[in-house]
Amino acid sequence: MSKSRFQLLLSFMAILGVSSQVFAQWQALPEKAPAPSDNPTTPAKVVLGRSLFFDPRLSSTGTVSCNSCHNVMLGGDDNRPVSMGVHGKTGSRSAPTVWNAAFNSSQFWDGRAKSLEEQVLGPLTNPPEMGLKNDAVAIKRIRAIKGYRPMFEKAFGGKQTITINNLVRAIAAYERTLITPNSPYDRYVKGDKSAMTAKQVKGMKTFSSLGCTSCHMGPDFNGPSMAPGTGFFMKFPTYTNNEYVKKYDLMADKGRGDKHEWKVPTLRNIALTAPYFHNGKVDTLQEAVRVMARTQLDKKLNKAQVDKLVAFLNALTGEFPVQPMPRLPATDGWTLTTK
Repeated sequence: MSKSRFQLLLSFMAILGVSSQVFAQWQALPEKAPAPSDNPTTPAKVVLGRSLFFDPRLSSTGTVSCNSCHNVMLGGDDNRPVSMGVHGKTGSRSAPTVWNAAFNSSQFWDGRAKSLEEQVLGPLTNPPEMGLKNDAVAIKRIRAIKGYRPMFEKAFGGKQTITINNLVRAIAAYERTLITPNSPYDRYVKGDKSAMTAKQVKGMKTFSSLGCTSCHMGPDFNGPSMAPGTGFFMKFPTYTNNEYVKKYDLMADKGRGDKHEWKVPTLRNIALTAPYFHNGKVDTLQEAVRVMARTQLDKKLNKAQVDKLVAFLNALTGEFPVQPMPRLPATDGWTLTTK
């Protein structure tokens, strides 16, 4: 990274109140995600949230659940360029991983949701996603399923607890448990110098020397620590005079505020979440590395550099907590979705 770009970054971080030490420090992923004061994580809330996360009856057709696009049996996405919702409809952006999303200071590619709770609301009523007419329909459906009643009461206490606010709080509480610590990289920075291979260590040094840490810093490799709802955004593509911009149609979607700005995504488990970028048009991690170097750093990488970087990125694959499939509360002798 050039001296001028480095100084600009430090100035930007100073305005945000981010210490320059954070920029340089390699940090392990915490094993627990912070929760907001109005939605503390509890076992009962997590059990309820997991059931709701897997329940396709929260979609208009009864075919799409949160897990359909953010598959926790995989890398937290669906390995598709763009996700498929109700009636086979598709959107224009690739599904981000839900693993470690609790460490994002904003959600969605453009950071328009300030929290996990706010993010949960969006897909429920989005026509190409889960397609419900409104939030009231979602709550009417859940209230009609008798088995959910005691689960909500246990999670939130009292009666009349099946509300849209509690529904999104439960799903968000579950999502805050989706943490993948103890990757080879985590063990390495904690002192186990045998945790990463020699090639991965070289890749880590290459990652730093090229300037990748100017955006992908911090324990989640998604930018500096920010106040909830703030978001850390960068222009993409920064350099447009190259073959990748046209090849992968990188200018078509203008991102946040029509400025081609995007929330810096996590690199955790990046080896498991192909295809890449907001439009899902890049199929392989090797190609994604080349595209990033050229569009963000204006650098052409040789094969050895790409191989070392990919080796390092594979070291960011963590340990996935077991996700037991929930037994969903049944409807007895009738169905919610008849059309």
